Amino acid sequence: MALTVPASTAPEAPPAKAPSAGGSTRGADTRALTQVLFGQLKGLEPGTPEHGRVRGALIEANLPLVRYAAARFRSRNEPMEDVVQVGTIGLINAIDRFDPDRGVQFPTFAMPTVVGEIKRYFRDNVRTVHVPRRLHELWVQVTGATEDLTTAFGRSPTTAEIAERLRITEDEVLACIEAGRSYHATSLEAAQEGDGLPGLLDRLGYEDPALDGVEHRDLVRHLLVQLPEREQRILLLRYYSNLTQSQISAELGVSQMHVSRLLARSFARLRSANRIEA
Repeated sequence: MALTVPASTAPEAPPAKAPSAGGSTRGADTRALTQVLFGQLKGLEPGTPEHGRVRGALIEANLPLVRYAAARFRSRNEPMEDVVQVGTIGLINAIDRFDPDRGVQFPTFAMPTVVGEIKRYFRDNVRTVHVPRRLHELWVQVTGATEDLTTAFGRSPTTAEIAERLRITEDEVLACIEAGRSYHATSLEAAQEGDGLPGLLDRLGYEDPALDGVEHRDLVRHLLVQLPEREQRILLLRYYSNLTQSQISAELGVSQMHVSRLLARSFARLRSANRIEA
């Protein structure tokens, strides 16, 4: 969000201090400039060109605050320009609500609003899988502990070291790491980088051998209900319970020859009812 401030409107910045002060000098200059701008903004009517120019100067002067807040979310692998843009919305909201007469420094007032806006962005627009609030909060702690231990050890810490640092179990650490991956989803059809293999869908998917039988089973179910109840039972005993004709005859109390005739008659009825060519 590029905002320009005409030289005729923007107040003159306080004189720079000794070069040795470095970043602290620039920070003091920004705070002093912000204070002057808010004093000028207070006397202007909202919606007027003068009010808009001073408000724009305030936004421009405090963009480093947004960049500082956005840097805390660098590990999320989201484009930093997008994060800064979202944080700038929080900065604008803070400027519109800030009351300089309350005696609070503007950066102190604005930082929670900027960070809150960025967190809301990640929560509502970036995460592809819902993660429980407790696990999300713990994931933030795991990320911070990982950064601290990496700096201290000069290497990536182990799961056990992170768990010991936070006084949680290794399983909780692993669950948090897995939750962190929910910010990005990869298409199943996307080619896998570097391994020269086809997409994940081609590697995970397979053809169900029973798929071809779905239509046939549905057809058989439709035809079976057209048979007399006793013939339905004989077919079920023969082909679902895998009983022999002699076992079926004993089950029903009829001769094996009669069972054979009933089976033959059932097949004939099924074939006549099925007009679909094989």
